[in-house]
Amino acid sequence: MHKPLLYFSILFALIFMCGVAVAKKSHKELVLAVSNATSGPASQLGTRLNQGSLVYFNKVNKQQLLPGYEVKLHRLDDSYEPFNTLQNTQQFVANKDVFALFNYVGTPTTHAIFPMLKRLKLPFLTPFTGAEFLRFPPSSNIFNLRASYFQEAKVQIEYLVQEKKISKIGLLIQADQFGYSVEQGYLDALNSYGLTPVVTTRYRRNTLDIETALQILLEQQVEAIAFVGTYQPFATLINKANKKGFRPFFTTVSFISSKDLFNRIKEPANVLVTEVFPDPMVCDFVYCQEFRKDMLAAGFSSTDRVQLEGYLNAYLFAKVAAKCIDNMTTDCYLKKIKKFNNNENDFPIAFSDKDHQGSNSVYLNFYQAR
Repeated sequence: MHKPLLYFSILFALIFMCGVAVAKKSHKELVLAVSNATSGPASQLGTRLNQGSLVYFNKVNKQQLLPGYEVKLHRLDDSYEPFNTLQNTQQFVANKDVFALFNYVGTPTTHAIFPMLKRLKLPFLTPFTGAEFLRFPPSSNIFNLRASYFQEAKVQIEYLVQEKKISKIGLLIQADQFGYSVEQGYLDALNSYGLTPVVTTRYRRNTLDIETALQILLEQQVEAIAFVGTYQPFATLINKANKKGFRPFFTTVSFISSKDLFNRIKEPANVLVTEVFPDPMVCDFVYCQEFRKDMLAAGFSSTDRVQLEGYLNAYLFAKVAAKCIDNMTTDCYLKKIKKFNNNENDFPIAFSDKDHQGSNSVYLNFYQAR
């Protein structure tokens, strides 16, 4: 090979390699830190929430919907235990590359880090909980997408009292901050009809220890049981109640994961789960159509509301981040999300300075006696 040609070839190769190196580094990472349950009794919630978000973010990255940026999820399992959540969050906060905390699951878990959240400038986005302390008064860096537990409790009690003409209502509450948060919603809703619970019973988080509570509710012969907890103990309660010949009407909030609950009910039962997202398999909203298409392309032939919630959490993040494409800072993001308003679809999402909850939608989802 002639020397000039050799030099040219080497120079071209060096330029090409440098170009590749520059190209690889040209996309800055937007790191979202996720602490949720991917093991333990609430494992399906964290797992499916993450699945929905990952599918949408993969589309964002592949189609370069945030030019110059690539969204990454840094995920840690907390098994729905507050101490684990606290440790995970401390690790995230120490990492200067983290842009926001995202997709946390649970009320006791988020309550454990709430003092830390109030001190941080870091955005805390779209947690899987309807707890009031994350909503009122609004915190400058905390933004929820889903409707609140108070809104869900109001819809449930309204249905029981007005539609089913039931007044003897008992409560079975998970003995922690989650239980307390939803219990207050039930008490407020009952009080609006001049009612109080016939009896309030409790059980320990992350256990199936509901025998004593079931016996008390049975002795009181309540007509309905409003339950607060996870799907495994709730299914156990329903199945054991039926075997004892006890068939009250059961209600619970969206945290339950109705898909997993209904799959575990083995006895005839009447159950109402309030949901804060539509059924993605049947709804014809624009969001749902895009969700089904993207999930199918990712290999998910069957989907549920939890995956849809994760997908829409990611959608919201990307849409707001796009407004900061020339100034990708947490300050910009927190300013822009307060102005986000998308009322063009059948699932409206809107925030303001005084309202950091994007949606107020609540749906009824029934498991009918078989």
